[in-house]
Amino acid sequence: MERDELECFLILADELHFGRTAARMRLSRARVSQLIQRLERRLGAPLFERTSRTVVLTDLGARFREDVEPHHRAIEQALARTAAAARGFGGTLRVGFSAPLTGETAMRAVDALRADHPELAVEICEMSFTDPFAQLRDRYYDVLLMELPVREDDLAKGPTLLTEGRMVAVAADHPFAARPWLTMEDLADVHLIETDGDVPDYRRTLQTPRLTPSGRPIPAGPVVTSLQEALMLVAAGKGAMLTAAHTATYHARPGVVHLPILDAEPVRYGLVWRAGESTAAVDAFAGLVAADASSASRSASLVPASG
Repeated sequence: MERDELECFLILADELHFGRTAARMRLSRARVSQLIQRLERRLGAPLFERTSRTVVLTDLGARFREDVEPHHRAIEQALARTAAAARGFGGTLRVGFSAPLTGETAMRAVDALRADHPELAVEICEMSFTDPFAQLRDRYYDVLLMELPVREDDLAKGPTLLTEGRMVAVAADHPFAARPWLTMEDLADVHLIETDGDVPDYRRTLQTPRLTPSGRPIPAGPVVTSLQEALMLVAAGKGAMLTAAHTATYHARPGVVHLPILDAEPVRYGLVWRAGESTAAVDAFAGLVAADASSASRSASLVPASG
């Protein structure tokens, strides 16, 4: 069996969508279809049922996935660990960050890492807004500095390194705009904008809760694919959006007011990488990020985690 056939099958079994599978594999839809058909001919039975609108696993396909997925993951992890051990601090470390402020923290750590290990190439880039984990799983990144929590079985995370307050962005002419602060109960009076994409339920509930602490429903607002799109809709009075405190400074714009939410759970940040694939470079980067987070020069809106 060819490796690309198996990888294509497992990704399609996860996505159940040929277009998204093609995007993750950086192949054409036709090539994805060809790989699946070739695997089905090899096994002698269909693994998926396809219609013009849906893709679902057959019973045989579901059993095949259950059998091969743990072994495939173990092989991938073994290859990555061996390659990392052979490289030491050679090769390339790919770092992703989730927001401008975490990007600044990551960049300072990257600069220090390059100075300590000039033989290591380091690339740094902002991660996907709509899918926090796909690029890490696809090895586009080796480590992410991003919002917690992360509860994925195939991903490892470090401790909380930074925390900041949570705010809500509303239109400047909204009745809330004249108030100094809000509570979570106030969210029942706004339509919360939601992020599109493959966001796990436990993260979506934190970003766009549907009930206040007392159980009042929070109306759903528009669905967006970028922060700039969300702020544009906020300014137009189409909804409100929960944000991290630093957004008020880094993404200030006319027509939008950011208000602190006194009883909201704070935004927490930490490092995330593929389980079983921590390397010397990842460990060194993690140590530098932790040192930067605890330095006395941190801004007032982003503070080191207490433990």
